[in-house]
Amino acid sequence: MNTRMRRAAVAVAATTMAVSLAACGSAKESGDKTSSESAKKGDDLKIGLLLPENVTARYEKFDKPIIEKKVSELTGGKAEVTYANARQDATLQAQQVDTMITGKVDALIIDAVDAKAIENSVKKAKDAGIPVVAFDRLAEGPIDAYTSFDNEEVGRVQGKALLEALGDAAKPTVVMMNGSITDPNAALFKKGAKSVLDGKVTYGKEYDTKEWKPENANSNMEGAITALGKDKIDGVYSANDGMAGGIIQALKSAGLSKLPPVTGQDAELAGVQRIVSGEQFMSVYKSYPQEGIIAAEMAVALAKGEKLDSIATSKIDNAGTKGIATVLVPVVSLTKDNIKDTVIKDGIWTLDEICTAKYKAACSSAGLK
Repeated sequence: MNTRMRRAAVAVAATTMAVSLAACGSAKESGDKTSSESAKKGDDLKIGLLLPENVTARYEKFDKPIIEKKVSELTGGKAEVTYANARQDATLQAQQVDTMITGKVDALIIDAVDAKAIENSVKKAKDAGIPVVAFDRLAEGPIDAYTSFDNEEVGRVQGKALLEALGDAAKPTVVMMNGSITDPNAALFKKGAKSVLDGKVTYGKEYDTKEWKPENANSNMEGAITALGKDKIDGVYSANDGMAGGIIQALKSAGLSKLPPVTGQDAELAGVQRIVSGEQFMSVYKSYPQEGIIAAEMAVALAKGEKLDSIATSKIDNAGTKGIATVLVPVVSLTKDNIKDTVIKDGIWTLDEICTAKYKAACSSAGLK
């Protein structure tokens, strides 16, 4: 794990241990032990980690190393974390679950590419006696635990920030660039944002962006500019930072001398730099260390056959399972004014990483020295 990740984990969890994990995906003899039999071995566990894609920076740079580190801490370095990334392919992710089941993991952490399509795989894991933690997205099927952020609150935070940026304009025209329809979080972000924006703005164009891809957001934004006119767009709701980058590129290519305010989410480095330079108005900072630590705690406890009473703070239902043990992590609106007190303070990004030569003057103006 790199230095930034160590600092980020320390900022959330007061106690850490400097323990190295076995190489990702390394082979380890497990015999034909069931989950309950494995739990009897104490901390000698195998945890499966399945993440959805590798375009968004957070999964490889934040979630994976944070979860691996916490599992190691919780088990004295005895646990093995087997990792796979689905690269935005739901069929591939189903195959990865099958591989994890064949490999007899003791618990699974799954961030689903498609929350509905994963249901059959979750049932297979359950039938094999493998508990499942839904990570970041509420998967369908008989999951045992869930941790994410308050996703409607994410949308509300974005909506409030956009209204703040728009000022007193009467019914300004806004383009809504929502996330992928296969991601249940995208619907929650949209619901939260619209609970704030409805009646106060005019929705000029609205899109559900396939696979969250920046290039698809860029194409959608070009369509909005053509339909509405480049000078008729007062603001853009973008559900995340990656799409915000594609949106801003389309706006700049259209020749706008002054960009309308654009929202974001995830506090990606490029997003933070765009906020510093004034191209992007805000992002939503989510504590990936806290979310990852909770997922690891849930998975290790379930692998040992323990209850989650001391971890879960609430319960949630999916379409077929009631009372799922849940922890929702709070979020923060990230603007130019609080970069120092959020992503820098928590060790997510350093001043040197943010304030490269291209952004040094903007950083200085923003008080980032």
